[in-house]
Formats: sequence, C-alpha cells, structure tokens
Amino acid sequence: MLTLTDEPHGFVCGWKGMRRIVLVLALFMVGLPSVVAQEVSTFAFVERDSTLFLDVYRPATPRADKACVVALFGGGFFSGERNNGYQRLVGKMLSDRGFTVVSIDYRLGLKDTVKMKEFKGIRGMQGMFQYCIDLAVEDCAAAVAWVCAHAAELGVDTSKVVLTGSSAGAIAVLQMDWCRANGEGVVSALPSGWRPAAVVPYAGGIMSHGKPTWKTPPAPTMLMHGTKDKIVAYKKFPPILRYGIYGAKKVFNQMRKQEYPCWIVRFEGIGHEVATWLPGSVDLFCAFVDQALAGRISELDATMKDTKLVPTRWTDMTVKDLYAR
Repeated sequence: MLTLTDEPHGFVCGWKGMRRIVLVLALFMVGLPSVVAQEVSTFAFVERDSTLFLDVYRPATPRADKACVVALFGGGFFSGERNNGYQRLVGKMLSDRGFTVVSIDYRLGLKDTVKMKEFKGIRGMQGMFQYCIDLAVEDCAAAVAWVCAHAAELGVDTSKVVLTGSSAGAIAVLQMDWCRANGEGVVSALPSGWRPAAVVPYAGGIMSHGKPTWKTPPAPTMLMHGTKDKIVAYKKFPPILRYGIYGAKKVFNQMRKQEYPCWIVRFEGIGHEVATWLPGSVDLFCAFVDQALAGRISELDATMKDTKLVPTRWTDMTVKDLYAR
C-alpha cells in the first residue's frame, strides 16, 4: 500500500482582520514510486478573469462502462494546480485502472487580495470561505459541463462521472453536489438533470446555514476523514455557530437521517493527512465506485486503520494555527 506521510497545505493570514494571506503548499510523499511519464491532453474549458484549463488522462485500456473521474486539487483555496505532482499521480493511478481522469483548474479565491479586505472577524471569515467555495464550485460545474459536451471525443459516459478531491477540492466536490441537489444557481452550468455517479471527498465538508439537507437525492458518497482533523473539521467549523463548514461526521449523520446512500471511512487519531490518501486507498476508491455504478450502495460506517498512515504535525494543527498574526 502506498503512503503519504506528510501533507502540509493551508493558508496563513491575520486571525483578526485577515489583512495578509500567505500560503505555502507542499506535498511530501515518502515511499511513493516515481510518477511514470504519461501523455496528457490539456484543454481550455472556461473563460473567467483568465482561461481555466483541464488535463485529460486517457487510459490505455478503458473500462467497459466508460467511467470518468473529475479530480480537484487541494491547497486551502489559495494555492495548488491541476498538474502538480500529487494530481499527476492520481491521474496515472486511476487511468491505470481504466478511468478517464480529468484534473481541473479552479479559481483560488484567497488570491483575490482586494476582495479579501472585505472580510473582517469571525463573520467575515465565514463569508470568505463561502466566497472561495462558490468560486471553486462554479468552476467545477463548468468543467463537468465541458466533459459532458465532449463526451464522445473523450469516450466517456456522462452518467458515469465521479467527482473526487483533496481538502479544498474535497469541499468543492461535496458542496457542488449539495448545491445541485438543492437547485442552487452557482451550479447553473451543469447539464439539466445531470447527477454525479459518485462523490468521494478526502477531508471535505459542506458550507451551510444549519445542518445540511438535500431537496433531491445526492449522489452516492464516500466520506474519507480523520477524526482529529482540525483544518477541515471532522465535525464542524466554527463549532458554536450554525453557519459554517460541516465535516464528514455531520454530513454522514444528515445523509443517514434522510436515508441517502453514503459510506464513511473514519481514521481514528488521524488529522488532515487523510486529504492526500487517495493513492494509498485506490482499491477502496474503485470498490466504492464499482458498487455505486452498479446501483448497490446503501450505507457503511467503517473505522480504517493503516499502519503506514500515521499522525504528523498536521494532526495537531488547527485552523487558528494556520492564521498567524
């Protein structure tokens, strides 16, 4: 099994006032094999302030069901890119399993320093997160629309598109399906009636005023989260206000309450390291997706232990730690 032993990414800004934002993104991968060179096709998919691109990893032997994975990078909504080392590894590993993999750009809201000056204090921080998440969701919806429009050339089935992401990317894919299920305008680019075949967020959450609910069924979802994660909180952030990011524990409880298909894989004693665990859990990813595509997913509540996935400094780090004065 492959292992990621450290995953330092987050954003650092003034806790009060948030006047300065600095983020350092790094992915230190110990024990991982080198990524084998692979031909990747790059396409522009939408014009925003600048052009956004996506990379398509075509499998040598496609799955018979023509399934596709749309993958979003992590980086705290300030840093990261569709073609960083981790995303290339994910693209290769999943395309080796027969998936067409689409790794996408999305706008990084925390880079908008002019906009960031509008957000002050705790309430402002909530508005800041909502702004950043909405940008990522809107761009993810545009990328899915592009994939659906080019399905014939890509050789994919639009009913078998799986969404996955790490950290900020995990929030974006989970949020996008929640917005789709609730008819939110931020996902208006999606083709009418489209729904993901599955959603697999690695340390994600849903930004909501109160516990999230769904007006129409969400996609089958597998939540992967460390119980000690304080960066993307396992339960909720902020913990004392109704408006905030609801983590895997809360999302699973709500999906179970509404009797929607959901798996949760809890990593006891582990923090944000789970955000980049996809290469070490590709078999589990494929097992879940296979069952989702077969219409067999119901409910699973599991606690995962992996001796090669161990706590690092990211287990102890909190959101507040990431906001240095």
